Amino acid sequence: MAADRDLGVAFVRAWASGAAERRTAWEVAAATGIRGLRLWQETEAFRSFLFTEASPAAFRVLERNVAGRPGTEARLADGRSVPPGAQFDYVDVDPFGSPAPFVPAALAAVRPGGVLATTATDMMVLAGAQPAAAVRRYGARPVRGRLGPEGGLRILLAYLARAARGSGRAIRPLWAYARDHHVRAYVAVEEENGGADPVAVLDPAAWDGPPLGGAGPFGPLWIGPLADPALVSRLRVPEGAERPREVAPFLERWQEEVGVPSPFYYEPNVLAGRLGLAVPPSIAELRRAIGERGYRTARTHARPEGIRTDAPRAVVEAAAVALASAAQSQNARVRA
Repeated sequence: MAADRDLGVAFVRAWASGAAERRTAWEVAAATGIRGLRLWQETEAFRSFLFTEASPAAFRVLERNVAGRPGTEARLADGRSVPPGAQFDYVDVDPFGSPAPFVPAALAAVRPGGVLATTATDMMVLAGAQPAAAVRRYGARPVRGRLGPEGGLRILLAYLARAARGSGRAIRPLWAYARDHHVRAYVAVEEENGGADPVAVLDPAAWDGPPLGGAGPFGPLWIGPLADPALVSRLRVPEGAERPREVAPFLERWQEEVGVPSPFYYEPNVLAGRLGLAVPPSIAELRRAIGERGYRTARTHARPEGIRTDAPRAVVEAAAVALASAAQSQNARVRA
């Protein structure tokens, strides 16, 4: 998780950039406080930082780690309860497994305009291996297969959106991603404005994006953007990062991806298999062919070979078939 904590520092620096005042923060289920202490020390964004932990054994370590740092406080407390009288600019929920039990208190503790940062590591549930548990825990039917991790991220965002609406709030993703064995979302928590959230249940028969697989329906899923372009443009590898070689390409990919916010992605090899093509098109060729048809493309953080595009499925498939036909014709000329 060292690289993910590097990303957390990058986010807070980008979010707090240009702010006139330092912020207040609460780390829920802080364990030994590693994530929050890095944010406290490496961003200079906060004037106060509360750490709560319910495990007495972990709290003893947390208390020692926080001691002697003015502006920080450690409390032995259940993160499912809002600290008395507290309203924070930033609340971070990074538990083991699902954040769902902590979300109501976390949302209640964020002041309007603040940020809720949430991690979910229960990917067996969110990515479709345990669909019944996803329905119980998040009220959603998950997408299985290679789109499962992004589907899990979109389930989490839809869950946060519904939970926020229940308390008269709304969310707006500032940056949300699927990485390794978890999904992570940084969302702005705002006053409800009467508009509808971009949340939907997707019917595979009617869905015109990358094939979801299975009979469906899937969701509810967040089908809006995963990130705010202005914030992503300010993301930088933090000085002193623990894993700069992991963080740098991840952020570079996001600089491109944020410009194409369409849900889900295509992989050339999967596309070729489904269309019965002898050889999958290269990523560069497929992107060029889609671009020549007037649509945008971008590589995605979610899969090394993934291509995100705003083109309808028929356009993507036609481009792949045309490339395969051209390759076959070229091979035939060479043999002749």
